[in-house]
Amino acid sequence: MSEPESTGVDSAEVLSPELFAKIKSIQIRTQRVVNDVFAGEYESAFKGRGMEFEEVREYREGDDLRHIDWKVTARMGHPFVKVHREERELTVMLAVDVSSSGAFGTGAKQKNEVAAELAALLAYTAIKSNDRVGLVIFSDRIELYIPPKKGSVHVWRVIREILSFRPTRRSTDLAGALEYLSKVLRRRSVIFVISDFLDEGFSERLRVAARRHDVTAIAVGDRREADLPPIGILELEDAETGETVLIDTYDSNTTGGFRLLAGEDRKERSTFFRSAGVGEVRIHADEKDYVDPLVRYFHFRETRR
Repeated sequence: MSEPESTGVDSAEVLSPELFAKIKSIQIRTQRVVNDVFAGEYESAFKGRGMEFEEVREYREGDDLRHIDWKVTARMGHPFVKVHREERELTVMLAVDVSSSGAFGTGAKQKNEVAAELAALLAYTAIKSNDRVGLVIFSDRIELYIPPKKGSVHVWRVIREILSFRPTRRSTDLAGALEYLSKVLRRRSVIFVISDFLDEGFSERLRVAARRHDVTAIAVGDRREADLPPIGILELEDAETGETVLIDTYDSNTTGGFRLLAGEDRKERSTFFRSAGVGEVRIHADEKDYVDPLVRYFHFRETRR
């Protein structure tokens, strides 16, 4: 996967009235959701997951014997322990798939629109919790990279890029995006990969990323991708390759097989995510509410802790 170029919307570009209104609407809705229900759930699920070394000091009665620093103890002739403090500040990286398969939706919004709003919600939540947030936008190459930082000015740049970005490529390379993240993230981070995961060959890269980082896969789909309506002969086109296929949606064997195959793919993907230690959130773009699935996921993480 090639390095990112200065694609997308330049920071100096004047926003159209339509885009400005969209960003403002997302800002208002995101702030309300975060303030009302989201921030507390996020902090409970993710905060304090790491421990950072602080000092070595003499052993005190009641100290955990597992924390004894045996090298210092041997050198000094009496017990010393390592002291760690809970690491409260996180680095959150949003990896957003902008390939052409996201340009599908049978509800009010397409998958890529829902993915952008989810990323905006998570970005604002991270900043609200005093975390650093960064952004990778990818197709079959890295289209844009914004390094993690703090602050309201930074987060609204991230959100604006997410909502206004115009991809240059159609295909997907999840493995390449994960490899890029492994190079730019020097410390353990929380990574949200927002994609429809209609790609192959990324399993090992995802498994490796999950060993080093806290990875959550947010799978954005549409129910009609698995359940075709009975409307006669339907021409389906792969948005990324342009290949087409004709399907008779009145043929129950055809539609049933299509539904079964899609269900098996989802089940296989979920099984892999669990085995790799990757969290999974399923979002349906054809449904209005995408906050509840995230809140349920955060609850699940909290109870596991």
